[in-house]
Amino acid sequence: MTLIKSISGIRGTIGGSPADNLTPIDIVKFASAYGSWIYEKSDNKKIVIGRDARISGSMVHELIVNTLMGLGLDVVDLDLATTPTVEMAVVAENAAGGIIITASHNPKQWNALKLLNEKGEFISGADGESILEIAEAGNFTYATVDLLGKRTKTDYLDYHIQKILELDLVKPELIKEKKYKIAVDAVNSVGGIAIPRLLKALGVDDIVLINGEPTGNFAHNPEPLAEHLGEIASVVKSDKCHLGIVVDPDVDRLAFISDDGEMFGEEYTLVAVSDYVLKHNPGATVSNLSSTRALKELTEKAGQKYFASAVGEVNVVECMKANNAVIGGEGNGGIIVPELHYGRDALVGIALFLSHLASSNMKTSGLRALYPTYMMSKNKAELQAGTDVDLILEKIRDKYKKQPVNTIDGVKIEFDEDWVHLRKSNTEPIIRIYAESASLTTAENLTKKILQDIGDLLE
Repeated sequence: MTLIKSISGIRGTIGGSPADNLTPIDIVKFASAYGSWIYEKSDNKKIVIGRDARISGSMVHELIVNTLMGLGLDVVDLDLATTPTVEMAVVAENAAGGIIITASHNPKQWNALKLLNEKGEFISGADGESILEIAEAGNFTYATVDLLGKRTKTDYLDYHIQKILELDLVKPELIKEKKYKIAVDAVNSVGGIAIPRLLKALGVDDIVLINGEPTGNFAHNPEPLAEHLGEIASVVKSDKCHLGIVVDPDVDRLAFISDDGEMFGEEYTLVAVSDYVLKHNPGATVSNLSSTRALKELTEKAGQKYFASAVGEVNVVECMKANNAVIGGEGNGGIIVPELHYGRDALVGIALFLSHLASSNMKTSGLRALYPTYMMSKNKAELQAGTDVDLILEKIRDKYKKQPVNTIDGVKIEFDEDWVHLRKSNTEPIIRIYAESASLTTAENLTKKILQDIGDLLE
């Protein structure tokens, strides 16, 4: 099936042949490379490990833990844990790094090793390249019997929740007064453990939990997009809930369902939370180039500066740090609150959104109506292997050189209030094409026009 090695880690489908799939041999190899990299750069031998609930998680988890111990590293084992919880635990434990075992929103046959540095943040591109080189060389040295590492099992979820409650902008007393009834779709992963505990800590007692058992047998496609969320939308309406909450398997992406059963809009998770943050803590905001322009408009209306980064959490974080942003994230529902930690975190996103909702004295649908509605079209141009994708992007850039063009990450072209963004894939011969407009028809026509342009270039 598939094995993808990148600077951010390794991911693939379970089963099959080594080097072509994510097999036990590949898992041990890349865990060994990461552990060896830790040895090269640090005297600290402590690593934090956590996983989502997907079916292969336990198997992959044990292979990684025992490989690290075999290298002589000590493992702080969180077992089932959200991605942001693992990130925070790395810092709290003063560890040298961490590994999160999750394929995020990918289907159940996938799994991955996501690699963290000592700050609890995803490793840099340069560090990723170093680990890949170590993996390919394969010159690993394992510990003798007296120097094997040790495993300590612990749970950091309560710590994570407590740190969220300590944020000035989180208002549990106000949330409790509203007596919200909230539906949660945890897609049969760790959100079924984490979200109810968070909501109860925030003063929400009436919780309708669906797909809450962390079995890894996802009840639907785990990517929190509208086409996968019919069940919770129906529950919100039938059970007269004030809000629906949807997370992905590792709980770093966040989407909401309004009280009327309509999608709040994954792109608007960051917009709404940023609106609340900016009202109380003015400063810069950041999202990536493929995210809605609504955040830029909201930020500038508040008299603050907006910055766009290349796509990818590492790039968003880097841009946030460079511009001292007070809030940032990605249009996929990822919220990054630097006051807590530099990582996408659905838990803090829920706490801030509920504080915003409670403070507004509005229904969720009314809150959504405060923000502009832009429509996004997402498409891709499939190319033959060996196609010079960089040359195609260069020619598209030249064709539209009279328009404002951003080349930080691929080519983004602005047309008054509309835009289109082209990015090449690092793993397959395709160009991803995102377009946004106030009209879905206009956005779709923009992507069709770019697809035609690419087709003309290939003739």
